[in-house]
Amino acid sequence: MAKVLMKGNEAIGAAAIQAGCKYFFGYPITPQNELPEYMSKEMPKTGGAFVQAESEVAAINMVYGAAGCGVRVMTSSSSPGMALKQEGITYIAGAELPCVLVNIVRGGPGLGGIQPAQSDYFQSTRGGGNGDYKCLVLAPANLQEMVDMVQEAFDIADYYRNPVLVVGDGMIGQMMEPIEFNTPKRRELPSKDGWATTGTKGTRKPHIINSLFLDPQGLEDHNKKLQAKYAAMKKDEVRHEEYNMENAEIVIAAYGTTSRIAKNAIDKLKEEGINVGLIRPQTLWPFPDKAFQEMPETVKSVLTVEMSEGQMIEDVRLALNGKVPTDFYGRSGGMIPSPDAIIGKVKDMIGGLK
Repeated sequence: MAKVLMKGNEAIGAAAIQAGCKYFFGYPITPQNELPEYMSKEMPKTGGAFVQAESEVAAINMVYGAAGCGVRVMTSSSSPGMALKQEGITYIAGAELPCVLVNIVRGGPGLGGIQPAQSDYFQSTRGGGNGDYKCLVLAPANLQEMVDMVQEAFDIADYYRNPVLVVGDGMIGQMMEPIEFNTPKRRELPSKDGWATTGTKGTRKPHIINSLFLDPQGLEDHNKKLQAKYAAMKKDEVRHEEYNMENAEIVIAAYGTTSRIAKNAIDKLKEEGINVGLIRPQTLWPFPDKAFQEMPETVKSVLTVEMSEGQMIEDVRLALNGKVPTDFYGRSGGMIPSPDAIIGKVKDMIGGLK
């Protein structure tokens, strides 16, 4: 298939429609506005529906309703908007409904700014809503990967009956790159007939979509069921990329746009005879713990690089469990790490190791 040049936000919309998304409910917020704009124009052409809700809270509850009917549905937002959706997301997870959520992250806290950031890592992986729930979190590093992950996200959501979150920073939403729309490998999906609220027409008992359990034993049993599902995700859905790991003395941990900048720094360091590797989580949850636990014996330290004040580094430290020392370099508020700054930090670390 021929490649086409598209802006990130529009490519996300095109990928979702190709994956069979029929309903989109959202609310404008920079830097993801091109996505709902694209969906408003393109979804009616494929028999779908776009609704600009009166708020982010309304949008996520519309997603809840549509997901309960068994249709493919998504919403998107950016950081403060995603914060407003958290109550609805925990309801959706508790009711075991499939949907796709996209967060094009901007700087914070509060309203912050409209420039790219990665400071929603905790919000994405820990969840801002109540209860013991999880969203599977995908983190693409380029537009082709974003397109592929968005398409697969709908299958993953249907397979587990769980919300799937795709996280990209504002740069991924706004940049333009050549992409192609490949058909992802399809997994065998369970039928929705046993739970979707499609209308009984007198042929069956009504299905009830709910996350309320007044009996504590019933709620605990439900939580145990959810935990078994999350354990299956940890077993089968963990993804990461390794780069230049052979004989690496220092390993950089980075995801999304930051990992691309880190690769640039690694290539320059290699020209100087300094061997640095990269572990790039492609799933932020489940986190690729095993990749860090099985690093080469040559590795003396891990440097986590983020567009935040340090969030993913907590998962890196948990995965390492003291195996090697860790260090951190980050920029926040919409500031982007430069390859030269990462190179300088690596050289400082090497000086400290000798």
